[in-house]
Amino acid sequence: MMISPEGYYEEYLKGKNKEQILTVIRGLKQEIGRLKNTMESPDYGVKLIMHPSEDTRLHWTREYLERAKQAYAEAGGTYTISKSEEKVADFDANMDAISKITFSIGGFFGGYRNYVVELSDGLKAYTKLWEDEEPLSLVDDNYKEPFTKDTFIAALKELHIGEWRRRYSTKRFGYTVCDGTQWELEFEYNNGHKPVMFDGDNSYPYNFDKFQTLFGINETEEDEEDEDE
Repeated sequence: MMISPEGYYEEYLKGKNKEQILTVIRGLKQEIGRLKNTMESPDYGVKLIMHPSEDTRLHWTREYLERAKQAYAEAGGTYTISKSEEKVADFDANMDAISKITFSIGGFFGGYRNYVVELSDGLKAYTKLWEDEEPLSLVDDNYKEPFTKDTFIAALKELHIGEWRRRYSTKRFGYTVCDGTQWELEFEYNNGHKPVMFDGDNSYPYNFDKFQTLFGINETEEDEEDEDE
């Protein structure tokens, strides 16, 4: 059971000076990093996941961090963001200017699937193989309605993609995997911002499944298709 941000404030922040609150902020940031590392480990899911889950704890720890930053300002502190936080802020600030998203995933033996979403004029989504395009249906699972540009951007914001590493590899966890699955993700912009790219080799961000769902990708269905082939 997780407490509310105000409950967290009452228990851990109220009455503390700005130096003490800054210590709490550092601890929360470390906890966020630890939770992500746990969820991104190749071994994650092998053991029984305790409740509240890491995903739930990550969500609320983010809320606590925002409340702690607010308390820090109220105590007279001026929070200085780190370089990694600068990248997150830059990505988030330019999300409304995203004009095209290209997502590729696959492997050497099974081939690659390319998913493209164009947000320049309305919302156009399709899969692409060579020069052929096949329409891709993007539906908001919360409302069972087609996405618009605004609702798609809003759903992207909930994924905190700006916090993702630019590259994911199993070597980070001491593993070496040959072949397997590789993926690439590119964001293009209409405001002059240079493209932002992410990629991975058999390693993924902690919320990668939610990201794929946003593109209408169902892993179970893909696995069944592979078995039929």
